[in-house]
Amino acid sequence: MPIKHFVIPDVQAKPDSDFSYLTSIGNYIVAKKPDVIVCIGDFADMESLSSYDKGRKSFEGRSYQRDIWAARDAMDALLTPLYKEFKRLKQNKDKQWHPRMVLTLGNHENRINRAVDMQRELEGLMSVDNLPYQDWEVIPFLETIVIDGVAYSHYFTSGVMGRPITTANALLTKKHMSCFAGHQQGRQIAYGRRADGKEMTAIICGSCYEHDEDYLGWQGNQHYRGVYVLHDVQDGSFDEMAVSIKYMKENY
Repeated sequence: MPIKHFVIPDVQAKPDSDFSYLTSIGNYIVAKKPDVIVCIGDFADMESLSSYDKGRKSFEGRSYQRDIWAARDAMDALLTPLYKEFKRLKQNKDKQWHPRMVLTLGNHENRINRAVDMQRELEGLMSVDNLPYQDWEVIPFLETIVIDGVAYSHYFTSGVMGRPITTANALLTKKHMSCFAGHQQGRQIAYGRRADGKEMTAIICGSCYEHDEDYLGWQGNQHYRGVYVLHDVQDGSFDEMAVSIKYMKENY
C-alpha cells in the first residue's frame, strides 16, 4: 500500500486566537487517513518567553500559563476530530487507523529550555513537558528523524556555527536527501536526484496559522499558509501536495 505523510508546519498558537481552522485540518486528516502525521515544530508560540519582544509595549500582558493554555486549546482543536474517528472505528469494528504521530520541537518551544537554563530557579516550574504533546513522539529541538527516507527537523543546520539552512536548494546540496523543514514563513521546493537515480525533494514550509506577525509588515505577511500531504512516500521519493488553510476551512 502507498505510504502517505501529512505535514503540519508551524502553528505558533497564541493566547486569544481562533483555532477553529485547526479543527478543519483535523477533519481533513480524518478524511485522508495518512500513515504518518508530522508536526514540524513551533506549534506553541511561547510569546511570553520571547527575548526579541521583551521591553516592548507589545510584551505587556503576556504570561507563561496563558501560552500553555493556548497550546492546549490549539491541540484540542486539531486532535478532537481524530479522537472521534478512533472511537467510531472501534465501536463499529471497522478497520482501525493508528497513524504514527511525530512532533519535532521548534525554537519557540525551546524558549522554555533556554529560560530555565538562564534562570535555574525556574527548574521544576517550567518544562517542555507542560506542553500538550503527550500523544506525539517528540523529537528534541534540531534533532532529525528520518521516516521512509524523508528527513524531518524544525530546521536543518550547516557549518560549525550551526546556522539554519534557509533555501530548499541548499538543503539538497548539503544534506543529499529528501528533507522537510519548517521555521520560515511561506514555502520553497527544490528537486534533485541521487547518484542511483532516485528522486530527492526538499521543502521548507513554516506557516500554518491565520494571524499576521507585526514584525513582518503587510508585504511580509502575504505568504502561503497551509499543510503538505506527501503521497506515495518511498525511500525519500514522494509526490507533494500543498493544501491551504482556506481550502480546508471551506470544505472541511
